[in-house]
Amino acid sequence: MKKIIILLIITLSLTSFTKYSESDFSIIGKWKGEDKKEAAYLIFKKNGYAYFKYQGQTLGGKKFLINEEKATMTYEVDYSKKPIEIDFIVKTKASGEMSRLLCIAEKIEKNTIKLQFGFNGKRPTEFNDKDGVIFKKVK
Repeated sequence: MKKIIILLIITLSLTSFTKYSESDFSIIGKWKGEDKKEAAYLIFKKNGYAYFKYQGQTLGGKKFLINEEKATMTYEVDYSKKPIEIDFIVKTKASGEMSRLLCIAEKIEKNTIKLQFGFNGKRPTEFNDKDGVIFKKVK
């Protein structure tokens, strides 16, 4: 009986020091950020589609127009990387042309992330204020 109690105490003390891993974090949902005092939204759907909402326009998802061509926007997330890697993938339907916006993300709090965009076609290696935005989960 004593051995069982000691084993139980050891097990409980070990689990109390367990930290939640990044894999417990999910990007899925609606995120609100501010860029130049204007609200912008990122929406990550379970089905792999992503949307940007900014200045009354919605880009992305299963169907949207880019340069007068029908396109889709999906995303890929690699939670195992530090910082987290997020790719936004835009594929035009007619030509099949594909482009990627390479980003990094860092979980600041449970429902807050810092997202750094790589607008030059390269994945950023660090965070800066110029191309980085803080997003808070709203849904």
